[in-house]
Amino acid sequence: MGFDPATIQFLAASQKLGVSLDRVLTLGRQWMYIKPDQLRALLARNGVNMSGPEAAALFADDGYCERFLNSLGAANVDSMDVSAYEKATIIHDLNQPWPDSLRERFSLIIDAGTLEHVFNFPIAIKSIMEAIAPGGHFLCITPANNLMGHGFYQFSPELYFRVFTPENGFAIEKVIVYEQPWKGTWYEVANPSQIRSRVELVNTRPVYMIVCAKKIASVDVLAQAPVQSDYPLMYWQAAPGAEAAGLKPKPGASMLRNLAPEWVGAWYRKLRPFRPRYFKKVRS
Repeated sequence: MGFDPATIQFLAASQKLGVSLDRVLTLGRQWMYIKPDQLRALLARNGVNMSGPEAAALFADDGYCERFLNSLGAANVDSMDVSAYEKATIIHDLNQPWPDSLRERFSLIIDAGTLEHVFNFPIAIKSIMEAIAPGGHFLCITPANNLMGHGFYQFSPELYFRVFTPENGFAIEKVIVYEQPWKGTWYEVANPSQIRSRVELVNTRPVYMIVCAKKIASVDVLAQAPVQSDYPLMYWQAAPGAEAAGLKPKPGASMLRNLAPEWVGAWYRKLRPFRPRYFKKVRS
């Protein structure tokens, strides 16, 4: 678990999205996977200038991230873990619901490589959403492709687009993917429900995904289980309000028949994995 250069670059720029660092919680204590000189360069690109000794001082606490977050303006930084091994400030098993005392307590919760290791993901993500105060943010950096065996899961953008919805009190602000090793290029991911297509990726290098979502209302989170967007729109029946929006299901459509072109075109995805319809290139 830790902050790599792409994560640090996004965090440094996140305040432009209105992310508040007033009360921060990290899931697990996060390492700084970057060298001080590289950190200085990334921060300078975002208007944060510091000397070499100042940058080195951010790594004083065994290389954990709290001093770095403080340098960005974080007033309070907590960490949650299942054990006290790395001296987290809150000891709790993410597989279990969080105590009511944490409800709407944080302005920012950061997952930088934890949720893929948690078996009961629905319980964990529901608790996280409930623990964010209105106007606060969830920031996630997680494996998305070519990292089988790293954890229990690799996550699809579709999952986060369907979980962080207005019905659940949230709005997605950014979903970005990048290949390792990061060389300064991000790809912003299209919302599958908006382009009415599965957003798929076949490539040859590890891919990480950054999700930034804002809490816009206090509601009963995940009162209804999310459904992958193409099923109600294309294969079952029109979702509520879909016909009024001009989105009609295909009568009698066979899922196999409709997905066949995707199988036939698999060779194309291997040659051009980041298709413009799905992924818009963003240079940092």
